[in-house]
Amino acid sequence: MTIEGKRQSIPLTEGPDRAASRSYLRGSGFSKEDLHKPIIGIANTWTEIGTCNMHLREIAEALKEGIREAVARPWSSIPSPSPTALPWARRA
Repeated sequence: MTIEGKRQSIPLTEGPDRAASRSYLRGSGFSKEDLHKPIIGIANTWTEIGTCNMHLREIAEALKEGIREAVARPWSSIPSPSPTALPWARRA
């Protein structure tokens, strides 16, 4: 069962042609239940090297907790410099 609000996540997780995407997400720690929830991406530029961005890790963790409380699945990553960096994701 898909919950309301998953409209944007459907192209990534639904249908036989998205089996590779689902297996990647499962390998990344997503449960089967997570795949039925909206997936909300968090672009985080946190790094230990730059002192300007050191606080972003704590902010991203708080944001992820809020997303979980809203019955969605957070997914945190660094911003991708190229649209081909994630070839398994369907692009518009």
